[in-house]
Amino acid sequence: MGIGIFSTLFSCDTYFNKKVEKEPLARVGEDFLYKEDVAPFIKESMSKEDSASFVTNYINNWASKQLLLSKSKINLPEEKLAEFDALVNTYRTDLYTRAYQEALVAQGTDSLITDAQLEQFYDQQQENFRLKERIVRIRFVQLPLNFLNQDEVEKRLRSFNEEDLVYLDSIGVQFKKLNFNDSIWVSSSRIFEEIPPITFDNQDRYLKNSQFFELQDSIGVYLGKIEEVKDVNDIAPLSYIAPTIKQVLLSRRKIDYLRKLETEIIDEAIREKEFEVYNDNE
Repeated sequence: MGIGIFSTLFSCDTYFNKKVEKEPLARVGEDFLYKEDVAPFIKESMSKEDSASFVTNYINNWASKQLLLSKSKINLPEEKLAEFDALVNTYRTDLYTRAYQEALVAQGTDSLITDAQLEQFYDQQQENFRLKERIVRIRFVQLPLNFLNQDEVEKRLRSFNEEDLVYLDSIGVQFKKLNFNDSIWVSSSRIFEEIPPITFDNQDRYLKNSQFFELQDSIGVYLGKIEEVKDVNDIAPLSYIAPTIKQVLLSRRKIDYLRKLETEIIDEAIREKEFEVYNDNE
């Protein structure tokens, strides 16, 4: 395959409105691969050598697939070919209709879920929101080993008023990790990742209401204050479960919209006499 195979690929002869014939690159049986089929995959950044190599590989891959397809049609049983054809047709139909449905849903449904809707669903379905793991509200820092002001950080982390927060923020660059937003619920599994000395086996000791801990491992010192704990089988707080509720409500809204859409499409097709059902019993 010559290097200059694409030298005239993007040129056209439409100035005199002449019909441009497709230029074939390869043929397998009665199937042709044309330059315009490959053109979208050629990047401007490619050198001539890279383009030529890419085209050669593309042609060989295309030919291999075409030849295998031809052989399969000859050698596979008729019932298997019919099964595959049916699957291909079903997949094509599903692909087109799903893309069209998604476009209609995006255009025709509201993605806004209000706080009132979240609260109503939460109140009605609380029994379905029981926790499967412990969650906590926590503030903590990880200090480097031999940190000089550890006692001051501990004191500020315990009292944690506005002045303390300003101080801790001002030296936060010295911490290895920090979390001062103790209004957010965090799963115990996330705590195990962020504070390795706390594990599944010892969590009862450290993850307790109002518990302050000081722990150390080979990479640092961990200071933390637990504000509140929810245990396994407790009902999850709304703030923790809200993202899940939102997805459920949006999914239900989408399903309801699609059902309505399908009904409207069928009703319109019947009115326009585009759709009929024949009953053999009549």
